[in-house]
Amino acid sequence: MDIKTVINEKYKETELHVCKDRLDDEVQGIVDTLHSMYDAAFTGTDEVGNRCMLRPAEIFSFYAEGQHVIALGSEHRYTMNEKLYQLESLLETQGFVRISKSELVNFRKIKALDLGVTGTIKVILRNGYETYTSRRNVAKIKELLRKENV
Repeated sequence: MDIKTVINEKYKETELHVCKDRLDDEVQGIVDTLHSMYDAAFTGTDEVGNRCMLRPAEIFSFYAEGQHVIALGSEHRYTMNEKLYQLESLLETQGFVRISKSELVNFRKIKALDLGVTGTIKVILRNGYETYTSRRNVAKIKELLRKENV
């Protein structure tokens, strides 16, 4: 497989091209993966009130704060219209795992797990955000770890 990156001022938006002499399982798999990554987008409202398109791969965590669901990106927070349970069902195939009653985290954004003495586990994300999960949710995280190592 040959992968090329072309940087040129004529491209105002990112374009992905999958080229081969025929459509086979490999090509279809690549196209399906790209669609699942880029078609699943949500809208959120940033701190200033702008509506923004959010891609799941760019989100570190979704958590409940008061009556709202907040999406935590690398630099900004966004208020979502969806409920946490709706996001959970939509994002379970995108690498998100529920770590508490009020939070989903992007499994691929976890940097470390810190085992505490009190029965809670600190989850440290790559952007420095720290949150906690109880031991009862560790089984889900372990299952995802096993799948990632396969």
